[in-house]
Parts: sequence; C-alpha cells; structure tokens
Amino acid sequence: MHKVTIHAADPVGDILVVDDDPILRDLLADWLQAAGYRVRTAGNCEGALLELERGAAALVISDMYMPGACGLEAIDRIRRRQPGVGLIAVSGRFHAGHGLTREAALTAGADRALAKPLKRGDLLHAVTDLIGAPPA
Repeated sequence: MHKVTIHAADPVGDILVVDDDPILRDLLADWLQAAGYRVRTAGNCEGALLELERGAAALVISDMYMPGACGLEAIDRIRRRQPGVGLIAVSGRFHAGHGLTREAALTAGADRALAKPLKRGDLLHAVTDLIGAPPA
C-alpha cells in the first residue's frame, strides 16, 4: 500500500470512479465531490484506461464485475497503465464461492477491497487513508 499526496493544482489529484451501474457510479462521485475531491468517472475498464490516458489519477475506485475486462484483469491493466495509482476494488461478490475474494484482489495489487453495499464513511476513510484529505 502507498500514499499519494495531492495538491489543488496537481492534475493527478483526481479520483477515477469505475462502475457499470450508473446510479452507483454517480452516488460514489457525489460522495467524493461533497467531501472535496475532484472526480472523473467511467462505465467500464476500457473507459477507465482511456481516462488514465487522458490524465493520471491519484486513485481509482473500481467495481470488479463489469462487462469486458473485469476483476483481476482490470487491476492488472490499470496497474500497467499507471503503476503508482492507488486502487480500491469494490464488489458485491467478495464472498467465498463467487470466484473473486478480497484477498485475491489485494494480492493482485488493489490497495483496499471494499464490499458492496458501500458505506459512505468506509469509502471516505479508505480514500483518505490512501491519498489524504482533499485539497482545501
């Protein structure tokens, strides 16, 4: 796990939220923006990789089950695109018997693995832990 320091003028201060569910994606973006973070969004892994091409992010929060590349492959592809980015894996399927466990996501390179349904406080705590408080 690593910590990235962000500054108001720093283009890598953005958080990229990746989820194929537009309602959840918008909710997470709203929570993070209300806390003072700059947020970009993508609806799948390919969109996330395009966003990372457009500009680095301090943190990626990504669902692990989406159409196309997902799960451990998504973690690997994001890490190859931007090795130093913080990464929070989220899933409603982090249970034994559903293929991908929290431990597998962490072993693959995620800094945190949070189970859905997400709680605002848990998400913000994990974000602050990884990249610090939002710029003033």
